[in-house]
Amino acid sequence: MTKSLRSAPFLAGTAFLALAACSDQPLDFDLRGNFGNAPSTAQAAVNATAARPQPDARGIISYPGYQVAVARRGDTLASLATRIGADPQALARFNGIQTGDTLRDGEIIALPSRVAETPGAEVDIATLAGDAINSASDPASVQTTALEPAASSGPGGVEPVRHKVERGETAYTIARLYDVSVRSLADWNGLGPDFSVREGQYLLIPVTLRESRASEADAAPPPPGAGSPTPEPPSASRPLPRETTVPVAQPVENKAPDLGASQTASASSARMSFPVRGDIIRDYVKDEYDGISIAASPGTPVGAAASGVVAAITEDTNGIPIIVVKHPDNLLTVYSNISGVVVKKGDQVSRGQKLAEIRRDGTAALHFEVRDGFDSVDPTDYLG
Repeated sequence: MTKSLRSAPFLAGTAFLALAACSDQPLDFDLRGNFGNAPSTAQAAVNATAARPQPDARGIISYPGYQVAVARRGDTLASLATRIGADPQALARFNGIQTGDTLRDGEIIALPSRVAETPGAEVDIATLAGDAINSASDPASVQTTALEPAASSGPGGVEPVRHKVERGETAYTIARLYDVSVRSLADWNGLGPDFSVREGQYLLIPVTLRESRASEADAAPPPPGAGSPTPEPPSASRPLPRETTVPVAQPVENKAPDLGASQTASASSARMSFPVRGDIIRDYVKDEYDGISIAASPGTPVGAAASGVVAAITEDTNGIPIIVVKHPDNLLTVYSNISGVVVKKGDQVSRGQKLAEIRRDGTAALHFEVRDGFDSVDPTDYLG
């Protein structure tokens, strides 16, 4: 009897392979089409699907009819809500989970209402930099203005069906319902290795390549404003941070930096100090992301990175302030996604002096740039 039991897995595996070998049809991995009259998922398995669109910096994918957020490793629903500027309780109710629940990496969370585009992303900082350089002899001549939005594009293609899981449904039954493979369904929605789903969960149904190509073929250029997809936030969007406590920014001369022993020794000689203390949640990428994003608690003071002159104070298209400070050697620093500005253009500021504070609503991170004339440079090369 024991021998027979130990042999069972091997025999089952052999029978499984034999079944696959004898069939000229694609293998139906959940076996519903191999026995009896149950519908098969085999055809769905060969319906190739397009890749899921990439989310923006905050983890949001925007479609004309809805938005979803893509969870990151270590996210809870509460931390994801903080990052995207959504109400965690409303997000929990809409998705049938608790605010403290841990999410899988890549898991899709449906948004009950659209979130605003990340502030500051639409401002042409290079124009501000040029104005600041040209007005070095007369900083007060810099104009304070709201700039026109930059062009942006949406994810394009077919808007996926958004399916709400009902009691008794499984990933397999949903995949069969829409004639897609369960693997594609899992990939699009960050499902675990057991493909488990929960009642009330929202799933994006993968778009097949057939649908995607049909959409492209039908996509004749529409008249301006007609049938255009709702733009998603531009690629320079500021990511939202995890909820964290960040101490008040202080001049480097008066506060030993907490950057580790190897950095502490050089901090006092660095050309600039951190405008706020916190985790860098988005790094500088030349010609793609012109600064860094630093997580900070709402209300945290934002200090000048170095002594200089306030060369420009402007606003993005959402009315969020932006400060440009000019330093010697044509260096500029840019501070955006802030509120409570306490300086005015033309003011002389010292290193560490408060300029503004981190917004108390919306995004809780500072976008900080260093520019050498018109060109953006990596701020971390200057900071200590």
